[in-house]
Amino acid sequence: VGPSSIAALDQITRMRQRLAHRGPDDSGTWQNHFGESSVALGHTRLSILDLSELGHQPMVSQSGDVVIAYNGEVYNHRELRRELEREGCRFRSDCDTEVVLEAYRVWGDDAFARLNGMFAIAIWDGRRERLVLARDRLGIKPLYYGRVGESWLFASELKALLEYPGFSAEIDPNAAALFLRHGYVPGPFSIYRNVF
Repeated sequence: VGPSSIAALDQITRMRQRLAHRGPDDSGTWQNHFGESSVALGHTRLSILDLSELGHQPMVSQSGDVVIAYNGEVYNHRELRRELEREGCRFRSDCDTEVVLEAYRVWGDDAFARLNGMFAIAIWDGRRERLVLARDRLGIKPLYYGRVGESWLFASELKALLEYPGFSAEIDPNAAALFLRHGYVPGPFSIYRNVF
């Protein structure tokens, strides 16, 4: 999320291409402008639950005002789907991505407590003009975030962030010390300064 720019889709595409090994089955980008700013989401997909093109991401809600880029698996998605159908939701696909999208659209932030699984999620809520990032409680799926100038960046791997113009891959000496002490960099830190 950052200042409006025609180059945003090109930047997101380059970042997404660095993650192609994680999702070789499909990829996509989405962008929207709001006020003086814009938001862009990119996704690479490994098809598991719904192998059709209906699982393409970033996925836009049927109402058109909520968009998701999601990595992971929600094990209780069938139960949540039935509950959402009772509340009037209609689904186009069989994938858990659409269930998570509609769960957020209906229940808001409370939806995340209902998810049983491993996931990293980015949701653009156009109704409120806000970006929501969520991760499973154990942190099984990686999610890195940071700021470059006026832009907020996030990705499932640090190497995607390296593609963003102006990103400084400056090693955080405190994180390096933590790595030497523990054999890993504990959250919320990453090896790069100002990336968490």
